[in-house]
Amino acid sequence: MSRYKEKYKKEVIPSMMEHFGYKNVFQVPRLEKILLNMGLGNATQNVKLIDQGMAELSVITGQKARITRARTSIANFKLRKGMPIGCMVTLRREKMFDFLDRLINVTIPRVRDFRGLSPDAFDGRGNYSFGLDEQIVFPEIEYDKVESIKGLNINIVTTAKTDEEAYQLLKFFGFPFSR
Repeated sequence: MSRYKEKYKKEVIPSMMEHFGYKNVFQVPRLEKILLNMGLGNATQNVKLIDQGMAELSVITGQKARITRARTSIANFKLRKGMPIGCMVTLRREKMFDFLDRLINVTIPRVRDFRGLSPDAFDGRGNYSFGLDEQIVFPEIEYDKVESIKGLNINIVTTAKTDEEAYQLLKFFGFPFSR
């Protein structure tokens, strides 16, 4: 069992039950999935960027990345329907907890001028989203082999009903919020 899954069962569940007064363990919100999305807008001119982005996401997550394609054509951006414009990975279960562990303890502290994650980035339904400007903050990425700096979005989907529940859940996991 991964370290954070064990932490969830032994520390987070009792803390959440005490904080919110849940009567049953199954009322406690849990992490459902973590989505990583890398938008590669310049891929319309250079298709090699898609392969690099997919390789980097695969190294970061330990799971093969999937190509995302344009839904509609936009003439101003020289974009046609079906063209590859990004890549994404959905993490669940053990890989999700392993990634969360590495994200909180290794990756986020490596971000330059980091002052904490914004607690205002919840969507109203208990999901949290934030972005990283550089993929090179992940220790798995070899800096010398990176041809271009790309950012990525990370979405954490929980079963929490409110933002307050999700905030406390992530806080108990050790997320470095600014407030």
